[in-house]
Amino acid sequence: MTDPIIPPAQPTPPTYAAAGTPATVPGKTLGIVAIPVAIFFSVIGIILGFVAKSQSKKAGAKNTPATIAIIVGFVTLLLTIIAIVGLIALGAAALSAQCDGLDSGVYTTDTGVTVTCP
Repeated sequence: MTDPIIPPAQPTPPTYAAAGTPATVPGKTLGIVAIPVAIFFSVIGIILGFVAKSQSKKAGAKNTPATIAIIVGFVTLLLTIIAIVGLIALGAAALSAQCDGLDSGVYTTDTGVTVTCP
């Protein structure tokens, strides 16, 4: 009797992730969440953007949504500051208009508001 010929064992193929499954980038989800937060709450959005960018940087990955959140946050913050300064100036102009044509002193308007003119 002769021994049967046994074929050599084939190497097992490597296993891959399922097609369509993206590799997760640390901080990317936080960067995406930071964008709308940066629109409505600029300082919090800026902080979340920097945290997301830091997480991605540690993993060696690029995080574009975090960068966008940081930029949007700073632009929103700048626009908010400009709006506040404008409203303060508008209010000061309205108060100044109350004293036009009046001497220095304390006056009461028709609506009962007391105005002090310098």
